[in-house]
Amino acid sequence: MNNHDRNHDHDLDLALELDLDRALAVATDLAAWASEAIRRPRDGGVREKASPADIVTQTDETIEAHVRSVLRSAFPAHGIEGEEYGTDEPATPNAPYWVVDPVDGTTNYAHGIGWCSFSLGLAAADGTPLLGLVADPWRGETFTAVRGRGAYLNGTPIRAATHTTLTGHLFLTEWAAHAHWPGLDALLAALSARHCTARVMGSTALSLVQVAAGRASAAAVGEFHAVDGLPAYLIAREAGAVALPEVPVYDEPLLLMAPGVAEEMAELWRTVTSRRITPEQA
Repeated sequence: MNNHDRNHDHDLDLALELDLDRALAVATDLAAWASEAIRRPRDGGVREKASPADIVTQTDETIEAHVRSVLRSAFPAHGIEGEEYGTDEPATPNAPYWVVDPVDGTTNYAHGIGWCSFSLGLAAADGTPLLGLVADPWRGETFTAVRGRGAYLNGTPIRAATHTTLTGHLFLTEWAAHAHWPGLDALLAALSARHCTARVMGSTALSLVQVAAGRASAAAVGEFHAVDGLPAYLIAREAGAVALPEVPVYDEPLLLMAPGVAEEMAELWRTVTSRRITPEQA
């Protein structure tokens, strides 16, 4: 590689870093606005989408519409994939795209339960996560990560837990709307036998980032979707968590674990899901 090529690559890297700094600033402002909107008394009714257990509120739609408007203005070349309004393709094939779930945990929100989140992320054209943000409006917590820079909670660095056993610790998961995902019941039974407490809280993004914060030893979902899973996945990985599989697959299970429990948790995971996955693959 000649000096001209090196300089060109350096300029591209610098431009990307600067763009991610700006993207993080815009995302953080949007999170603050969305959190305030979620905390307000809820207006409007509730509509069904795919089923009675798949619902949407006016708040979901209002927040996503505002987020899309701001992102289009700030980053007109970027694509947007949202929970409520689908996908706007990027201006060019190589442009990054945003993923947004305006209220992750709508069922909780619609029933007045204060456990839901605002999830926003940016991914490269090939799906590689570049930026992730998950905001908890009720506890005033905003989790963020930029690829290669570590994970943060309200600006303070966070890391996955350091303990080396599941016993006495916490596992979080989510149902697929109202239904258990295949293998979940067997996994919960195996965890119970190890005196590992399981919780189903109702927000994929918020449950997954608890691994990043060192609060949960592991968390899993039966069906990975980028809008509510990709930002939290990046945050957890930047906090040192192990992921199985290493790269999430749409509509397939995803497991996040603290490094010290990865071997034990992966063995349970392999047993109940019949997936030949080991921590070394992460």
